[in-house]
Amino acid sequence: MPLDPRRTLADLRELASLTSDQRGAQRVAWTPAWEAARHWLRGKLSELPVAVEQDEAGNLWTTLAGASPKAVVIGGHVDSVPDGGWLDGVLDTLAGLECLRRLAAEATPPPLTVRLVDWADEEGAQFGRSLLGSSAASGTLDVDAARTLCSRDGEPIDEVLRRYGVELERMTASHRQLENAIAYLELHIEQGPVLEELGLPLGVVVGTSGVERHAVRFTGQAAHAGSTPMDQRRDAFAAAARLALEVRDHAREGGGVATVGRVEVRPGIPTAVAGDCEVSLDQRHLDSASLAAMLARARQASQRVATEERVGVAWRPIWRIDPIPFDPGLIELAERSVVEVAGRCHRLASGPLHDAAETARAGVPSVMLFVQSLRGLSHCKEEDSREEHLALSVRALDRLLALTLEGASSVPASEILPDLP
Repeated sequence: MPLDPRRTLADLRELASLTSDQRGAQRVAWTPAWEAARHWLRGKLSELPVAVEQDEAGNLWTTLAGASPKAVVIGGHVDSVPDGGWLDGVLDTLAGLECLRRLAAEATPPPLTVRLVDWADEEGAQFGRSLLGSSAASGTLDVDAARTLCSRDGEPIDEVLRRYGVELERMTASHRQLENAIAYLELHIEQGPVLEELGLPLGVVVGTSGVERHAVRFTGQAAHAGSTPMDQRRDAFAAAARLALEVRDHAREGGGVATVGRVEVRPGIPTAVAGDCEVSLDQRHLDSASLAAMLARARQASQRVATEERVGVAWRPIWRIDPIPFDPGLIELAERSVVEVAGRCHRLASGPLHDAAETARAGVPSVMLFVQSLRGLSHCKEEDSREEHLALSVRALDRLLALTLEGASSVPASEILPDLP
């Protein structure tokens, strides 16, 4: 069975029709729609001579046995943000599925085992903690910190996970899945405008940005909106709004990005001054020192604003990750694959986080391919890429897989993958 990217496009459309509504994709992790998407994926996998299992963290692993137990892993995720797009995450997974189809049809098994993983809760939309499943597998998940998280509906994380066969205390046992991995490959839409501006369909990712994510809570005094003079108010929302504008300026000045994406105001009625306001702050930068400086400025600004608005302020960490460089040897192979398929290649960094950052942290040589995103849009129903570019991306991933298998099976892995520990 030759590689056929048209099957991937058909799979993408089929899954979108099953798990989307007029607002976009609704495959938020740990929900019935996400579970339905996985059931659909298992159905596709059942047509192949593979073994499928869910690990302790809820990650779904598919294994095509090769001549060696050493494994090349292709990673993706079927979970989405609320009202998400039709490509984010699932392109990785379904392109990997097509690579497995091609390999499974060969007369002989591949020289190395090939595995496809659908990571659980990459997006962090349910608990506010991105890369949940892959961080458990990498060993970086802080179980004690995760225990304090709650779902979008306020339900404790351990209660939600238990419904899907996952015990929070055992999640890091999933690290065993990476024991034989010698390379990790991931394909993703860019989610930004760079490749489109350059007129290129594909690119190679050299690493991911560091992230600082915190909840910032301002506490003032609720009061009647009609009878409380402006100079006597202790408005928690006003303080939060001022901070949001300041961190935006900090990011512009420092070459990073900062987002206040969630705002919760109490009592939350039109006729009351906000007595309490909690916001999420997400800051990202490719440079560790610059990211630390952005965070320090935000903390200082929050204290100053709180003093001026006569409210209290408290910070609660949600999650952080350092900037992660990808493997130089695999970057070279990825660039070669893109050039062979598309003629030209561009190297770029990723502002969004991806599971490849966690596999790299675990010591597995990792790399990513990007495919052009139209208008740079993602995490919305308008997310899109040209079909011809998507087809090229499937071919590039398959070529990267072939080169990795060929190189790793013909010479010592330490030579083809220089950073292999």
